[in-house]
Amino acid sequence: MKRFAVVFVLLAVLVAAFPVTSQEECTAESPCELTTWIAFSDHRLDWAVDTANRFNELYPEYNVTVISVADYDTIVNNYTLAREEGDYPEIVQLFDAALQFAIDSDWFDYAADIVGDREEVLGQPVNFDDIIPVIANYYTVEGRWAGVAWNTSTPIMYYNMDLLGEVGITEAPETWGDVLAACEALQPLVDAGELSACASWPFSAWFIEQWTAQHGEFMVNNGNGRDERATESVIADNNAFREIAQFYRDLYENDYFIYEGLDNWGPTTQNFATQAVAIHMSSSAGARGITEQAAEAGFNLLTAPMVYNEEYGWNGNILGGATMWVSNGLSEEVRDGAMAFLLFFSNTENSASWHNASGYVPVRQSSIELLQSLEEDNGIAWDIPSASRVDLPEGDYYEQNPNFLTASIQLGNSPVNNATLGSTYGTFQQARPIYNGAIEEYMLNGGDLDAIVEAADAAMTEQLQEYNFLFAD
Repeated sequence: MKRFAVVFVLLAVLVAAFPVTSQEECTAESPCELTTWIAFSDHRLDWAVDTANRFNELYPEYNVTVISVADYDTIVNNYTLAREEGDYPEIVQLFDAALQFAIDSDWFDYAADIVGDREEVLGQPVNFDDIIPVIANYYTVEGRWAGVAWNTSTPIMYYNMDLLGEVGITEAPETWGDVLAACEALQPLVDAGELSACASWPFSAWFIEQWTAQHGEFMVNNGNGRDERATESVIADNNAFREIAQFYRDLYENDYFIYEGLDNWGPTTQNFATQAVAIHMSSSAGARGITEQAAEAGFNLLTAPMVYNEEYGWNGNILGGATMWVSNGLSEEVRDGAMAFLLFFSNTENSASWHNASGYVPVRQSSIELLQSLEEDNGIAWDIPSASRVDLPEGDYYEQNPNFLTASIQLGNSPVNNATLGSTYGTFQQARPIYNGAIEEYMLNGGDLDAIVEAADAAMTEQLQEYNFLFAD
């Protein structure tokens, strides 16, 4: 029962909820506080604080304070404890795996319910139709907008085209087979000591979920938990999980892949930045940092869509990242202030600026269009040293920065179906170590793949059924 410990700690405190107290009138002399939790502590936090301050200047009757929390998992756990204590933030950033948690906790007001039939809130346009469809649909629950999209990402490939060019590869690999062929071609550079290996990327459950969606298959039953509440895992019933495991085994067994441990992102990025490997896969949220590292190291960087299994074709990708939720129990005036802030936070200009600051994709189509036709005095760029906004050059941002467009193209071209919507189930957060660990076990040691998959499937189903026993109607 040890594997259920984290689940039960979380579930035990979900039983109680306390109403938040908020003042009835918001004025410039006595502004209403809008505490906002996000999971960033670097220049992305600086950008968020600056943007909140811009909102506060426009709306002196509110005071948005952005607080950094360690990571996505910690936000969920800390918010749960804060609800138990009755002192919780008005706005909280929840990652994709916490969608069912947000639904089942009954601790949040859906964006659609706050907005109602209004086209603007306190002067901030709603315009949800402007959101890129695959992003919009992920956070749509029973036909209603739930969270407000902000930091959205997708996995993309990063290639050192100088190293690939040394072995005659002039175009980005598109499929798993292309990657294996490129690694075989690069092996003489490894043997000569010019490279440590062909590839390195984080061993993340997120990539397993993405490849499952690319196959058009589900992680859980009942339409990936999208048609009705998921009740069991289905990873043992589809081909995707086994195919993913074998791809990793082929990479590792041939010494093509540097493994840095489960969910260890930093060292794999460093392997690529120092040209120890030629192929890297990571979140599009790393585009700015990796682009700057490549420029500093002096090699030609090319980004491309996440590679897929050529035997199955490409069914599209799921989004990653997080969205912003408004706590329930707020007065109408505070609730409207929170929604106005989130609409401002993710409007056309701010979504474009956030994209430049981080690499997260612009969530609005209008933001992409803005970046393609920039005018002078745009104030879109984020200057990290000065922690301030400056101007981007006029013209088409993507012509000057083509590596930043890859993620938007990938998500924009992804068809909307239950696979690309992503799975939603109550133990998503706790299941990731199970199936990630199963793939790791087979990659490192081989063995009976069917037995490994079936054991992971059974553990996930047992875990989910324990959760549903407490929370299903």
